[in-house]
Amino acid sequence: MLGTAAAVLFFIAFLINAADISTNDVFTSSNVMLIGLTLLALHVAGIGSGWSGRSRRR
Repeated sequence: MLGTAAAVLFFIAFLINAADISTNDVFTSSNVMLIGLTLLALHVAGIGSGWSGRSRRR
């Protein structure tokens, strides 16, 4: 789920940068990209994946 959210944020950052859309200081393309990188790092770390690695089923 977090990987999908990161991909959406990367696409939004690309559109802001490619279309040269002027936004306020909070929603610049680099800030949106950094939020996407944070979500991607959380996804790779296993947070929000929905799978629990500790529980085993016999």
